[in-house]
Amino acid sequence: MALSEQLGGDSPVVTETDEHCHRGDVGDGEREVISRGLTAAVSTTQLRRTIWRSALAVANRFRVVRTIDVAACCFPERDYKAALSAAQRAMRGLVKAGLLRRYRTNRFQTVYGLTQRGADWLLELDIEAAASVRRVSDMTNPEHRLWSQFLVLAAEARGMESWTEGELLQRLVAARVPGHPPPSGLLNVSVTTKTGSSVKALRPDALIAEPDGLTWVEVDRSARGSERAADLRALTLSMGVPLFDKQALRRVVVFTRTDRIHRRVSATLDGLAEQTAAAALVRGRRQVRNVGAGEYEVWATVDRRHDGRRSSLVDELAGHVVVQALPVWLPKVRLDGRGRSSVAGWFGENYLPYRRPTGMAAWVQLASPLAALTEDGQ
Repeated sequence: MALSEQLGGDSPVVTETDEHCHRGDVGDGEREVISRGLTAAVSTTQLRRTIWRSALAVANRFRVVRTIDVAACCFPERDYKAALSAAQRAMRGLVKAGLLRRYRTNRFQTVYGLTQRGADWLLELDIEAAASVRRVSDMTNPEHRLWSQFLVLAAEARGMESWTEGELLQRLVAARVPGHPPPSGLLNVSVTTKTGSSVKALRPDALIAEPDGLTWVEVDRSARGSERAADLRALTLSMGVPLFDKQALRRVVVFTRTDRIHRRVSATLDGLAEQTAAAALVRGRRQVRNVGAGEYEVWATVDRRHDGRRSSLVDELAGHVVVQALPVWLPKVRLDGRGRSSVAGWFGENYLPYRRPTGMAAWVQLASPLAALTEDGQ
């Protein structure tokens, strides 16, 4: 029997009705109406198959995966506890079927790797795959990697194309000019530290392509030393320059793991704002302005053409810098009521994949990524 045929099972698995049942107002003599969600149009077996395929594809793409990744990939439209519950159920099924294997890191994080059986299951669906359990078993603390890929999945849940640092480098190498060395970064900047000035190639931890330009994402798990602070200053002053596929840098988002790191990043940007406020009015000038808690605007001085040959220098908004806390509390949430971890910071709020700055359109309400099943009937 093919692996893909083993999903039929004897016991049905409800994936859309448990968290999305709605009981209408029931009067005397009226029958209670319950909304069955997608299961009204698609069988629960087909929904489970789709969820498993998505979860295994994520594990194959990133080589290591967490339950919260599957929640973001498959159930972003639900509130966090409902999304986490559905993702946990899917992961238990995948582990029981031998398609994923569970591991614990040195930091007591639960992660999963794709087994050979899981890779074979994807191959039956014409998805090229390879097992990753050996690689995952050697990982000790992949926290930075895990958060970077989670933010990529969060951006894709919003319908935007996004890449991790490794995926971006692969694209840059594939697009390089023949005969030239492969690029080592996405942006070349001049940085000044106590030891002097140098030119560096910077790479984001994640990159998001949006209609108005690119969003550069940094995941700060440790305090910024002088070199990393200089990198952030140079990156901020590069706002508006073209980076990738002729798209301009419009936002820099820094996720901080601790309050101490958050304060140091904010201090770096506050110092830059004070420094640029005194800069002379010249073409190409950048000014950083603190406009709220964890929110900065970057203004660029450009030429404005008038009638005839006249022109003047004006400031225009080049982009934003956002500093926000990495939602490290979300994976700690316990559905059994134990623990006090917050459920704030999920998709229903202005938080993922980043907090929208003042003046930008709000995030649109998400629909289930599984809803496409009702359209094509697959």
